[in-house]
Amino acid sequence: MGEGPAAVPRRPAGDRGSRARSRGPVQSRVDLVAQYAGVANVRIADLERLNRIDPLEVFTVFDGQVVEAGDLVASVKVAPHLVEAAVVDEGARLADFGGRPLVWVAPFVRSRVGVIVKESVRATAQARFEASVRAKVEGLGSEIVSFAYVEDDPETVVTAMSAFVRGPDAVDLILTAGAASTDPMDACFVAIAALGGRIVRRGVPAHPGSMLWLARVGRTAILGLPTCGAYSKATAADLLLPRLLSGEPASERTVAKLGHGGILTRSQRFRFPPYARELDAPDG
Repeated sequence: MGEGPAAVPRRPAGDRGSRARSRGPVQSRVDLVAQYAGVANVRIADLERLNRIDPLEVFTVFDGQVVEAGDLVASVKVAPHLVEAAVVDEGARLADFGGRPLVWVAPFVRSRVGVIVKESVRATAQARFEASVRAKVEGLGSEIVSFAYVEDDPETVVTAMSAFVRGPDAVDLILTAGAASTDPMDACFVAIAALGGRIVRRGVPAHPGSMLWLARVGRTAILGLPTCGAYSKATAADLLLPRLLSGEPASERTVAKLGHGGILTRSQRFRFPPYARELDAPDG
């Protein structure tokens, strides 16, 4: 199964060698437990291949599920008292195929986050928006550098965005609100192009929250939040944001992972970060 980089207690700064820890064996079962809070990652296709080998049994939490320190992430078990060594060797080969663990926890990495809010977010909603975004970012162990409120004008957005993406103090992630994700000429999209960036994905394969969009300029990821879901409801943003803040890149592959289990309903609440479990349940 492999013990990959694990993830809060928050991972100490500079500690890149931490791993999940095993527990057991107890009654032919060995568990893998998260050492730090983070995002559980599962190589789903390889897990299925391994579980076709009789009598090996490996079972896990959902890929992309947010876990806390001490949470059970995976278990290995066999039913018979005796198993041929060749069977175990084949399972070990699949579990460590390509030198990558079958199951691991990516710890949350303390990141610097900037927020750009277009004037389309009404002043009366700004306080709610700021509180919501702070809960998300700080709940995942990162910090908000500042909020920038801007007019719905490309030049103004370029100026605000440039301050976040250029120079030695560039942030790791920008969150935006107020952009019209269906409008290719929205000021945010024009600004991203003007700064040499690119749109990674317009919309994500999950609901609610399918109108999210993802971009990047240089090393800075940009996540566009739909204002309708930025305040009180758990959405796909609360599954994508943890991935970004645990070191996953702003890429098509990161977004594509949301499709499996992307119908987000009340019963899926356990997959979200703790802050999102307190929000209104997603309606699927």
